[in-house]
Amino acid sequence: MLRWLVVEDDARLRRALREALEARGAEVVACASVAEAHRALADGAFQGIIADVMLPDGNAVDVVERAMTCAVAPTIVAISGSASPAVSFRLAQMGVRSFLAKPLRLEELERTIDDALARPPDLRPQVRAAVGRASIQDVEEQVRTVMVDEALARAGGNRRKAAKLLNVSRQLLQHILRRRS
Repeated sequence: MLRWLVVEDDARLRRALREALEARGAEVVACASVAEAHRALADGAFQGIIADVMLPDGNAVDVVERAMTCAVAPTIVAISGSASPAVSFRLAQMGVRSFLAKPLRLEELERTIDDALARPPDLRPQVRAAVGRASIQDVEEQVRTVMVDEALARAGGNRRKAAKLLNVSRQLLQHILRRRS
């Protein structure tokens, strides 16, 4: 089951986003502020984040910066009715996969989520964030983790298909997964 974090200050939209993701079988944690999002990120890993760009106590950059310190950075979709070009550019540099303008339609959100999950992640923001904080071995492990998680997600959890996507043996994939446990 995928775990998503929704960070949106508008209660009605936050509820609609939560319900849309739950209808897809996801576990959802919904927050109204950067502070709440930071607490949620400290409590566990998320495979995806939908974040409003402008929040009462900061912006999505604050949320994404914290998310990038997680072992596996999640897929991030930003939504906004009034994001400045500077903030939008900064978020794109940080690896945000998609941007949606408000008011948004749920069909557009679902299509955006599917598209974001189908594309491989840009690992550059994660590698850049690790420079000076982590050893080369730790960065390699982080990249390996992202690639394995992405392959498993694309293969619907099927390890044989994920191994084929990674061009490794199923036994090697099993070994990698056992080491993470």
